[in-house]
Amino acid sequence: MKDVVVVGAGLAGLAAGWRLRHWDGLVLEADHRVGGRIKSERRGDYWLNWGGHVFAGPGSSTDALLNEVGVMAVAVPGSLQALSMNGKFLRKGHIATYPLRIPMPLASRIATVTAGMKVVTGVAKYTDVVRKRAGESGAMRQQRIYDFANTQTFADLIGDLPEDAAALFKTTVTRSAGDMDQISAGAGIGYFSLVLGFGQGLNCGIVGGPSTLTETVAAALGERVQLGAVVTEVVHRPRSVLVRYTQDGVAKEVEARAVVLATTADVTNRIGVDLPADLKEALGMVKYGPHVSSAFLTDETGPQPWDDIYAIAAPKRSFAIALNQASIVRGSETVRRPGGSFMTFSPAALGRALLDKSDDEVVATHLRDLEAVLDCPGFSKTVVEAKASRWAVASPYSFPGRAKIQSTLTRGAGRVFLAGDYLGTLYTETSITSGFSAAQDAASVLATDRQSAPFALSIP
Repeated sequence: MKDVVVVGAGLAGLAAGWRLRHWDGLVLEADHRVGGRIKSERRGDYWLNWGGHVFAGPGSSTDALLNEVGVMAVAVPGSLQALSMNGKFLRKGHIATYPLRIPMPLASRIATVTAGMKVVTGVAKYTDVVRKRAGESGAMRQQRIYDFANTQTFADLIGDLPEDAAALFKTTVTRSAGDMDQISAGAGIGYFSLVLGFGQGLNCGIVGGPSTLTETVAAALGERVQLGAVVTEVVHRPRSVLVRYTQDGVAKEVEARAVVLATTADVTNRIGVDLPADLKEALGMVKYGPHVSSAFLTDETGPQPWDDIYAIAAPKRSFAIALNQASIVRGSETVRRPGGSFMTFSPAALGRALLDKSDDEVVATHLRDLEAVLDCPGFSKTVVEAKASRWAVASPYSFPGRAKIQSTLTRGAGRVFLAGDYLGTLYTETSITSGFSAAQDAASVLATDRQSAPFALSIP
């Protein structure tokens, strides 16, 4: 019998596996690579990236994991507030000034300012909501964040808007993977808080690319990580948990004293066959949106206008945002090195429009728009490698009523503990925090078992 089995080798599962590395355990991953929605590949000085790209900084669970495994992250040096719309590329300046600087009809300009006042008022309230308070647990704080403006959608908050005004708001809030009429008003406000710099510190990039972290953890865990292991059922026994799975076409099972389910909510619901009924119902209510991304490696030899920019919002394009993955390299060099790397990101409705397209079609669509966004007609000639990636079930988003199920999702379930970014509002940080928390709960059960083992063995 194993001490612990972790199901899922995404960021949450690897974080749990790392913290449980001193116990006898396994990490079972259905895919043939680790990382889940963390996916990057190194290319010399640069890297291609398709998934999670910014991470929490000092004092966070992410920072703790990075330090423990010896992976470096730095604050993203480039601007996070560039915008390209209606033929105008704004490289600098506060986003509150953008409605006055972007070409648009007067009606759209007025509507943008009016709706923006509502959002700014909401951001001021949200800043107080997310503030850490003495003596409270992380769970209490997270519940308060979910409770904030959770009774209406973001679309309800800002009302009907002309096309250009709606596009400005849409390009920000849909990065959550939910559309404006799907996500809660509080979640949309929270995203603007992040963009404005009043949020919760998701502003660091991992040197070498995000997969540097996941692959380093997996390497440290070694043969404990089993790839191509598709878990089909997790069932409680009186003092253990049975995990059934298939690998290389062979049906297998492993018994463990504790299990961490670090899978998406839908998978957790399906394989956790004897989880409590109310927990299964709550898992079934969690909502995800899609992501479709492209990564571009370039070979330009001289400085570019976007060298000091990290993120470029792109309203009315096939992607919501373009991300200069070379920004970290630019921030550490004294002489500008040749080459670069970009990531384009299509979430929510933009992602759904591309899910059924071929990789070549996605790349061509993104590259055409990226060239226009950068206002650089020759950009495509500098691209030496381009690849697309997609997730139909990508990021969870907070919908009206999401707050009601939080306490159920975070409650214990016997010897099975849950982890994943659907348990909170901080994406990669929630993945790691929930992985750590599940690992702590599992370790507590294992420690109790070990203490009681001599007594149990002495009973006739």
